Amino acid sequence: MLDTFIDRLCRLFGFLMVTCLALMVLMVFGNVVLRYGFNSGLTVSEELSRWLFVWMTFLGALVALRKHGHLGTDTLISRLPVAGKKLCLGASHLLMLAMCWLMASGGWQQMLINRTTTSAVMEVSMAWFYASGVVFGVLGALIIAHEFWKLVSGRLAEAQLIGIVESEEDVATADAGAGARKVAP
Repeated sequence: MLDTFIDRLCRLFGFLMVTCLALMVLMVFGNVVLRYGFNSGLTVSEELSRWLFVWMTFLGALVALRKHGHLGTDTLISRLPVAGKKLCLGASHLLMLAMCWLMASGGWQQMLINRTTTSAVMEVSMAWFYASGVVFGVLGALIIAHEFWKLVSGRLAEAQLIGIVESEEDVATADAGAGARKVAP
C-alpha cells in the first residue's frame, strides 16, 4: 500500500517537473523575445524561473531516490557476500536518513527565519522557497525508511541489495524492462 502511494506521488512529481520545465522555457524564451524584439520584459520571469528550477530539482531527486536512479559505484559492494551487502545497504540507509533529517530541519529553520521576508519581485514569502528542502527531507526520509523496513524484514532480493546504478544506460534499461513487465500478461 505504501509502495502504491509512493509510486503515485512520484508520478505526480514527474508531471510537476514537466510543468516546471515547460513554464521555465516559456518564461525565459518569452522574456528574451520581449527584450530583444520589443525592448521590454517580464520582471517576474527570472525570479519565478529560479524558484521553479529549485523545486524541480528537489522533486527530481525524490523521483530518482525512489527509482534508485542516483549514480554511484558498486565495485566493492558487488563483491561482498549477501550479509555484507545487507549491512552496507542498511548503513547507507541510516546515513541517508540522517541527511534527510538535516535537510528537513535546516529547511524548517530557514522557513521560520524567512517567513516574513518576501522575494524581491514576486513579493511572496521566502518560506515557500525553503519549503522545497523540507518537502525533500520529509518525503525522502519516508522513501528511505520504507526501503530500510523492506531490508530489515527480509523482503529484498539479493539483486536489490545494491542501492545505486553504475550508468545512465542501466537506468534506461531498468525503466524499459519495468514497462515491458507491466505490459506482459
